[in-house]
Amino acid sequence: MKKLFHKDRQNTAEQGRMVQKQASLDFLDPAHEWRRIFAETWGTFLLVLVAAGGGAVAVKSGGAVTLGMQVVAPGLMVMAIIYFMGTVSGAHLNPAVTLAFALRRNFPWRRVPAYVLAQLFGGVAAAEFLHAMFGTAGALGATVPGSGIGNGTALAMEVVLTAGLVNTILGTASGARNIGTNGAIAVGGYIALAGLWAAPISGASMNPARSFAPDLVRGDLGTTWIYIAGPVMGALIGVAFEWILKGKPTAAGAIAAQGTLDNDDSGKPEV
Repeated sequence: MKKLFHKDRQNTAEQGRMVQKQASLDFLDPAHEWRRIFAETWGTFLLVLVAAGGGAVAVKSGGAVTLGMQVVAPGLMVMAIIYFMGTVSGAHLNPAVTLAFALRRNFPWRRVPAYVLAQLFGGVAAAEFLHAMFGTAGALGATVPGSGIGNGTALAMEVVLTAGLVNTILGTASGARNIGTNGAIAVGGYIALAGLWAAPISGASMNPARSFAPDLVRGDLGTTWIYIAGPVMGALIGVAFEWILKGKPTAAGAIAAQGTLDNDDSGKPEV
């Protein structure tokens, strides 16, 4: 009797795994790319809403939102986004991160343009929302070089910060144990830490979509190039360092970059 019960349980578990595997493979089907694009749009909207919104609300509230709050909030938001939709799209939320995953060969190049467009659209939508709510208060939370800081210094800071961010993202995505909980904590923590000490220098953007959106909506693209060139160069350096540190890309990295269902990590990602 005991053996029959154990066998039934094994059969039920095996059937469950087969159903879950099929669901994951269906989800990874190119026909469902719209889900991933929606996830990147919505996730980037939320990130820019918090990252840029902190500066606008700080002005509107008479300083109730401090600089420390402003730089920690995006880290917490990224952590939350990775938890609730990382398995859908990989939760890139950043053109520099999408570029890094593609260079690392964790993400197909043919999917890069749609991801980047989704991130830019989500960011601009968030900036438009903030503009409708608060006007141009706090320059819509734009990232600009700090007082007395030259463009070259701000650029160098964005390069270094983004290289560290990309290393954190790629590094925590390279092993199966690091996907999810540990990755979310590490990435969110890095973003908050970078902002705590470097925001007065460059704004600690590390994200072209986050910087381009408020600049476009407020009509001042004078320093936007810093926050495009810096993160792109930083991404290149971060990927090079990841090759030095870890060698070849892993299957776990591809899963983290492309997303899968929570209940099954065995779905085969695209290469």
